[in-house]
Amino acid sequence: MATVDKIRNGLIDKILSINDKDFLEALDKLISSSTSQSEIVSLTKEQKEMLQMSEGDIENGRLISHEAMVKRNLEWLKEL
Repeated sequence: MATVDKIRNGLIDKILSINDKDFLEALDKLISSSTSQSEIVSLTKEQKEMLQMSEGDIENGRLISHEAMVKRNLEWLKEL
């Protein structure tokens, strides 16, 4: 945990030395957006069911690689 404190204190020191208002506003937006992303997201019943189905697919080995999926999609698009 000492590392987190060290990083935080280093950032505070750097921020205190910045005089560019635009830069500080941009940094504020960046920090604000990253903290809002850590909020808890409520899932719908359907989303939870889809996640459970996905977990079942993983457990039962029903997987396809990204490359194979891209190839499959390109072939499907050619058929249209």
